Amino acid sequence: MAGFFSRLKQGLSRSNERINAIFVKRQLDDNTLEELEDELIAADLGPAVAERIITKFREKSFGQNVTSDEIRATLAEEISHVLEPVAIPFIPDPAKKPHVVLVVGVNGTGKTTTIGKMAHQFRQEGKSVMMVAGDTFRAAAVEQLQIWGERVNAPVVAGKQGGDASGLAYDGLKRATEEKTDILLVDTAGRLHNKNALMEELAKIIRVMQKFDASAPHNVLLVLDATTGQNALEQVRVFQELVNVSGLVVTKLDGSARGGIVVALAEKFKLPVHLVGVGEKAEDLRPFSAQDYARGLVGDTQK
Repeated sequence: MAGFFSRLKQGLSRSNERINAIFVKRQLDDNTLEELEDELIAADLGPAVAERIITKFREKSFGQNVTSDEIRATLAEEISHVLEPVAIPFIPDPAKKPHVVLVVGVNGTGKTTTIGKMAHQFRQEGKSVMMVAGDTFRAAAVEQLQIWGERVNAPVVAGKQGGDASGLAYDGLKRATEEKTDILLVDTAGRLHNKNALMEELAKIIRVMQKFDASAPHNVLLVLDATTGQNALEQVRVFQELVNVSGLVVTKLDGSARGGIVVALAEKFKLPVHLVGVGEKAEDLRPFSAQDYARGLVGDTQK
């Protein structure tokens, strides 16, 4: 896990560069706190969280001479308080065979790759997995899943390009149930520019699956790209209108200067953040740790 923390810290370094730049100041006066608040907002933590953190600093250390390490430690502590309630591991229900996971998100967030990585990790744990290539509008998405399927020895239910995703989801659920598969991961299209069509398609996928299993899907995971910053807030809002989002996966933290967006998401929506990604490899998708993330965000070297 230490290696992953190093990757996370490195990935978040662009987010903490600006914050660290003002830590050369020793005294927490009005100017320093104002600068710090501006940088927290610029790092996409959001105004509400930034204001609360600054208020804590005022109460605790205003006018005092403090070291940069002390500031980082306090900042990490306050951020982790926001994140702790949403840092919830993703644990499939073994009583459900299959446990159905519908994966949603706009195109380009890493949705299909996330499904492949999740499949890899579940297979490593000895669970059986099936995947449904429900993004039928993107041939590359189908091919990606099929490559992952071969790699991790998990069947992929796929159809023709532009085909009916709900029919594929139904077929996948029926087959996974018959074969007593542990987990069914269902990919979906993410054409947010045509919101009505997307809403109809997602609603149809859920409706058709529920004809076979009234409790499906058991989870709806929304995949977000950290580099989109504040746009991630709008994506959560829209997808909550479309489907009952049960949890979040945040990808591409290795290239983002906007790592604070996870804090803003936690503050605004209170949705579980199950997994975060810091690279292309399967092992670069890991359970979300509030403390590790907070330390990485502020450049805290202690571990």
